[in-house]
Amino acid sequence: MILMQLSASQGPLECALAVAKALEQLQREANADGVRLELVEHLTGARKGTYLSATVTLEGTQAAALARRWAGTVQWICASPFRPGHARKNWFIGVAVYDEPPPAQIGEIRFEACRASGPGGQHVNKTDSAIRATHSASGISVKVQSQRSQHANKRLATLLIEQKLAEQADKAAGALRAERRIFHHGVERGNPVRVFRGERFLPDDAAPA
Repeated sequence: MILMQLSASQGPLECALAVAKALEQLQREANADGVRLELVEHLTGARKGTYLSATVTLEGTQAAALARRWAGTVQWICASPFRPGHARKNWFIGVAVYDEPPPAQIGEIRFEACRASGPGGQHVNKTDSAIRATHSASGISVKVQSQRSQHANKRLATLLIEQKLAEQADKAAGALRAERRIFHHGVERGNPVRVFRGERFLPDDAAPA
């Protein structure tokens, strides 16, 4: 399982729209590659259909290759759909990727089985397969119920805790570049790994590899 986060960082509303469009494109590519994609967390933007951030899991034999294609800065070249006549036409978002870490890397995590709750219909577990995980050192806690087994929910909970620890470290580091930066506090506006154009968010074949 791979965890991927798409973030508008501190960018304007157009960047939040770019996150939503990138998520749709990522889903199309996942379908084409036979990769299972699941949205596990998101933060909506100021307008309907926009995301400040979106966190997904990728599973499948091509998941790692798909993640590598997206990890880094993504550029969207398009006139603003929100501000007609606005001069800026380049919008940037960040994509961070997390593989499953060895348990010793992030320290002790306490797992507790609990009953799933909330919306989801037939997709919500009806048994005690949901997991609440708490990171002993930091106190960070997450509840995961999207997977259908305790084992899968534990894997996802571990990834989410790693992500939140990295985000916490990034905030503490301020302007310093962490090796596994989350992008919430700055997206590099250069050397994009992917480039898309127009309101249809079409991939640019000339984008840098």
